[in-house]
Amino acid sequence: MNTITPKPQHPFLQKKRFTLGMWTDIRRNKLLYVMLVPILLYYVIFHYVPMYGAIIAFKDFSPRLGIWGSQWVGFDHFQQFFTGPYFWRTIKNTILISFYQLLFGFPAPIVLALLLNELKHALFKRTVQTVTYMPHFISLIVICGILKDFTSSEGVINDIIAFFGGERSTFLLEPSLFRTVYVSSGIWQNIGWGTIIFLAALTGIDQEQYEAAKIDGAGRWKQMTNVTLPGLMPIIVILLILDIGRMMNVGFEKIILLYNPGTYETADVISSYVYRVGLQDFNYSFSSAVGLFNSVINFVLLISANWLSRKFNDTSLW
Repeated sequence: MNTITPKPQHPFLQKKRFTLGMWTDIRRNKLLYVMLVPILLYYVIFHYVPMYGAIIAFKDFSPRLGIWGSQWVGFDHFQQFFTGPYFWRTIKNTILISFYQLLFGFPAPIVLALLLNELKHALFKRTVQTVTYMPHFISLIVICGILKDFTSSEGVINDIIAFFGGERSTFLLEPSLFRTVYVSSGIWQNIGWGTIIFLAALTGIDQEQYEAAKIDGAGRWKQMTNVTLPGLMPIIVILLILDIGRMMNVGFEKIILLYNPGTYETADVISSYVYRVGLQDFNYSFSSAVGLFNSVINFVLLISANWLSRKFNDTSLW
């Protein structure tokens, strides 16, 4: 039987058809596109336009001379950072804190969402959700103030330790305890908020799969491992890729609010180092070079994680 192979369209006709289809869609959904404009402006103004300033990472920047008037120095600032005394310390601390956040912080909202999904008492379930959501809406300044009070030598945590016969200590003055305080407080602050997307994904799982599992004799645990977790896996993989792409972006705000010179050994990360060098020491070019290096590492991690996920799991961002 002969089959007729359609002739490929001319590139000009393909482009014309695409343009017509695009304008037709814009006219049909013009209100949706109008709502999209503020988001696009936000990213253009605050994320793409500032990329122009990355040039100063390759210059000896002087505010008096401006970006283009400053002298080119090439990769001198990068070399200074790589050979400097704080390179390995900031890299190690950034990787360790990010790794601990990924290891303990990423599964926490998944586990909580699974537990909430198993609750049958609606009032108790809503109460738990509300209580776990609340810390997310507290200002970071207030959160850090609470942490300092609770972990001080006279704080409530030391009161509990002393009650059981332990010794009092100021946690945030102990370099060995800083990462524990930072990561555990982050879990407490964001675990409830992180469950929202997983609880939403749980509602999309076909209930007939649970009925079929019950007929096959599966209990609650088997239903969770064979129906619920596979249903959540696509969103888990996507969020994991995004978190890996942000591994080097440990927020400097919480770090600088909690650390002190005595804990720099375990608390000083790339973002806090950039803050001190750039804003406190006014070394804008050097701090820009360090920040650009950090962004490149994040980009490589994101691309690598997405490639691995697409290769082994058929789920990826693109």
